[in-house]
Amino acid sequence: MAVFTHIVYLISAIFFIIGLKYLGSPKTARKGNLLSMLGMLIAIVVTLLDKQILDFTYIIAGLIVGAAIGAYAARTVEMTAMPQMVALFNGFGGAASALVAYSEYIRAGATMSIDISITLVLSLLIGVVTFVGSVVAYAKLQGLITGAPVTFPGQKFANGVLVVAALILGGLFVYDPSVETFLLVIIGLATILGITFVIPIGGADMPVVISLLNSYSGLAAAMTGFVLSNNVLIISGALVGASGIILTKIMCKAMNRSLANVLFGAVGTDGGGGSGAKRDKLEVTQYTAEDAAVVFEGAQSVIIVPGYGLAVAQAQHVLHELTQLLMKKGIQVRYAIHPVAGRMPGHMNVLLAEANVPYDMLYEMDQINDEFQNTDVALVIGANDVINPAARSQKDSPLYGMPILNADKARTIMIIKRSLSPGFAGVDNDLFYDPKTMMLFGDAKDMLTELVKEVKEL
Repeated sequence: MAVFTHIVYLISAIFFIIGLKYLGSPKTARKGNLLSMLGMLIAIVVTLLDKQILDFTYIIAGLIVGAAIGAYAARTVEMTAMPQMVALFNGFGGAASALVAYSEYIRAGATMSIDISITLVLSLLIGVVTFVGSVVAYAKLQGLITGAPVTFPGQKFANGVLVVAALILGGLFVYDPSVETFLLVIIGLATILGITFVIPIGGADMPVVISLLNSYSGLAAAMTGFVLSNNVLIISGALVGASGIILTKIMCKAMNRSLANVLFGAVGTDGGGGSGAKRDKLEVTQYTAEDAAVVFEGAQSVIIVPGYGLAVAQAQHVLHELTQLLMKKGIQVRYAIHPVAGRMPGHMNVLLAEANVPYDMLYEMDQINDEFQNTDVALVIGANDVINPAARSQKDSPLYGMPILNADKARTIMIIKRSLSPGFAGVDNDLFYDPKTMMLFGDAKDMLTELVKEVKEL
């Protein structure tokens, strides 16, 4: 039975790896999800059979309750709340790993070997930090607490002290596993660290935080796998941990900032914006949907830049209707996707996929950035920081050096936005005041609906 179990675990791991590969492209992402789910299902079934469990009552009850919650969440959670849900799922993964590892300690007691004791400490530390940090991230994204960075004097030093103290206690536990108090204090320190780790991070950096917490949940699972001597848990956890770290690096590169700056730089606001120096001195001309429709009538190419405002307004379906109308008029339409647009990695891809936007219309920043200068209209919907020219020229700006979409290079820029408030980085956008920019103020869904009506009438 042991040989059969390991062979099936190997097959599950192959499904995980292939599924992860497919997740790298919007075209194959659904297939990747299905393969990964199949691999996990196989691994779970074989694990339950291998352990020769006598009573499946609680397991079946857990499966039913968990499946019901998952199905309800998948059908009812709005796209704007998807980052919050992902954050919670990361947290639940960390909490599950910590609970399983601790239950194994209760079962085995002081008989644990040194290597198992070490991985137990790491599982608890990483798992609890992941859970608490994810709950804080959820609260920030949900607006339960401020999305702006929360800092206090000596915060970095305090975090360092917490980490060192947890490691020292971990070493003492490894030396004497019979002292359960060490583990309880480590859990307490990890809880505090989870809070102080996430609260100084602003809304603009949430995509990085979510991918990093995803990585942490995988690392916690891998450590628990070592505690249980379960190969498939080690492999799956390592895959999640490694892919999360890689994604975090990609996110940081997309913002041209180091991970340390993201974690400790306290950049940004809660996204609400303030008065803004530019808005106090300059004025913009407000255009109507009819004005925009006339510009579209004379255009041959349009690049659409989606942002978080599109998700807030749930305007992806009416946007797709507008693109279909433009394409029927012979206008070339493409979508430019910035790596950190929205509030989680891949947010815009998922949002547009929900509206059945063809995958071949979606272009990553590097693929399409040079095309803006040859484009008649750049239609920006709810995006801000990812098109802010301050990233190129203002050295004192927190956005400086961040690669942006070259929307300002288009012949005409249309920006649909509720107001002139800055984005999550808290930086005014000079593009709003550019003479070739048409500001269309209002809710994205309402404005796009008017645009559709006007384009149909032309």
